[in-house]
Amino acid sequence: MEAHTSDTIETNEAEEETTAPEPQADPEAAAAEPAVMHREIAEWRGRVLIDSAGERIGKLEEVYFDVETDEPQFGTVKEGFIGRHLTFVPLTGITIGPDNLQVPVTKAQVSSAPNIALEGGELTLADESALYHHYQFNYTPLETQTGRRLARR
Repeated sequence: MEAHTSDTIETNEAEEETTAPEPQADPEAAAAEPAVMHREIAEWRGRVLIDSAGERIGKLEEVYFDVETDEPQFGTVKEGFIGRHLTFVPLTGITIGPDNLQVPVTKAQVSSAPNIALEGGELTLADESALYHHYQFNYTPLETQTGRRLARR
């Protein structure tokens, strides 16, 4: 992402302001930048997800973002041949390959994930909590009107 023009560094010698360096040039700034650009995420839909051992999980259907950090947290894949249903897969720590997206969980973890029925494309607070806990992520509802952390885009 581009450096914001409001990010400035003051120098004591000349009392002048300069634009902050590009995130790639500054390791601390790079660590603060999102790991993946959002325009790239749009290209993820339809790509094959594989687990940490390289086993195929399925094709990525939708991406759910954390509303506080604006980072992709979960994706959905269709599972099963008869009575197919959507299963949530964590996208944090994802490795982007030339032909697939590798997630840092096993296929068994994905298969045993909670079966969540979407109501209008949104998860309930209970479903969000179950999902985060299944994958052993910390979960704290936001102090907002809905309290939900995840939003589909």
